Amino acid sequence: MARPKSATHDIKRDAILDIAAQCFAQCSYPAASMNEIATACGTSKARLYHYYNSKEAILFDLLDRHTNRLLALIAQTEAHAQRNNLDDRATLHALVRAFLQEYESSATRHAALLNDTQFLSDAPDAALGAAPLSPRVLILNRQRDIVAAMTRFMKRAYPERLNPSNQTALTMMLLGMINWTFTWLRPGGPISYAAFAEEVIAMLEKGLGQPQ
Repeated sequence: MARPKSATHDIKRDAILDIAAQCFAQCSYPAASMNEIATACGTSKARLYHYYNSKEAILFDLLDRHTNRLLALIAQTEAHAQRNNLDDRATLHALVRAFLQEYESSATRHAALLNDTQFLSDAPDAALGAAPLSPRVLILNRQRDIVAAMTRFMKRAYPERLNPSNQTALTMMLLGMINWTFTWLRPGGPISYAAFAEEVIAMLEKGLGQPQ
């Protein structure tokens, strides 16, 4: 009979993921070792293997949870907009705020998503929970779903500006502004994540709010 999980099992796994993401951000995923992650966690390598059987398993769980969280924010924003009768622009603005609020507390996880997805396996792996897709393809598909959702929000918000020839470029422009904040935006710095969200929204309104 399998040993039952402790009540704090998932909490401990989440803490491991936060620390592993910091390790990956500091010295890169290829350079970080299970020994270094275990040391940073204040535990033994054997104890770390109690939770994850490989470094890739840690990376996959980290990215799996992070991408699911971003997709959940999209669904929550749409539901919030419906409940509160928000117009399409206000809905997009709410999504920008929600993403940047999330990035403030998950900067290293988002860095791993943008930098380390390439290191996931291309072979389906039931042990990672990714079958029948490979771990890398599953995470890449989630990223595409996030981009597609952002495109959908933008087309609704600015139908006079987005068209088939420019919608990808404009969507990536917006995502480029918010996705790479982990490289320069720091809590306690001259501008907060919340204030930066308002700057992004102001740019959208001034840059996309009127037809050319």
